Amino acid sequence: MRRGTVTAHQLRRDFVRLHRDVYVRKGTAPTAIARARAAQLWAGDGSVLAGFSAAALHGSKWIDASEPAELIRAGHVRAPKGIVVRTAELLDGETCRISGMAATTPARTAFDLGRALGFDRAVEVLDALCNATGLDPAEVSTIAERHRGARGLVQLRRVLEMVDGGAESPPETRTRLLIIRDGLPRPATQIRVRDESGRVMARSDLGWERWRVLVEYDGEHHWLDERQRSRDIDRAADLEALGWAVVRVSAELLRDRPGVVLDRVRAKLRVAGAPV
Repeated sequence: MRRGTVTAHQLRRDFVRLHRDVYVRKGTAPTAIARARAAQLWAGDGSVLAGFSAAALHGSKWIDASEPAELIRAGHVRAPKGIVVRTAELLDGETCRISGMAATTPARTAFDLGRALGFDRAVEVLDALCNATGLDPAEVSTIAERHRGARGLVQLRRVLEMVDGGAESPPETRTRLLIIRDGLPRPATQIRVRDESGRVMARSDLGWERWRVLVEYDGEHHWLDERQRSRDIDRAADLEALGWAVVRVSAELLRDRPGVVLDRVRAKLRVAGAPV
């Protein structure tokens, strides 16, 4: 308004107030990144975006845009609805700037989320963060060593043992956790299958190269898109011809019949000679 970009009338007519002196154009659905920017505009200098807000800035997927923005800021302040403000010690090297906004680094972000969330959710979120940034869980362990005595370190260490940045969606993470918890050999992620000439002809979510067994989570589009379904059928035939066994997992199986998934995986591994 001071610059004359909008008038007071236009502001009332065309924009929606998010926070004090922070507006968004009507009809715009704020993303997690937009909520983060709005929160930092509200908080001003000295605030650092953290948690899901920082994860969104680092490129993590699967973040609910309705989640409140999260900030670390010194001193007591009453946060408005849609913003969580907390105090925390940030050491040298634990913050960075992204698109002009101050945020916790990927490692520090993982340190915070891995302690605050429930175990399975923490693994899902850290999988996504590692996938987006190339973060090595060992970097998060280094942060933990600098903050001995912080809450949640026992869980964080357990979470880091399970994290795999190769997971490309939460259902893939859940499938991997299901397999590991049942005592089966830990699967690798993003298995590359090569044909007789050495060309990579397929990439699979999970599996064991040693026993040539793959586990693939099929999202909704695999079942609803006719062309995708045809490609899946052709791909399955090609994999079988190369000596690979495939276990297909759907949302319904993973949610309602996990025992069936495990029985099928165990059967394929057993036939392949795995000690299960």
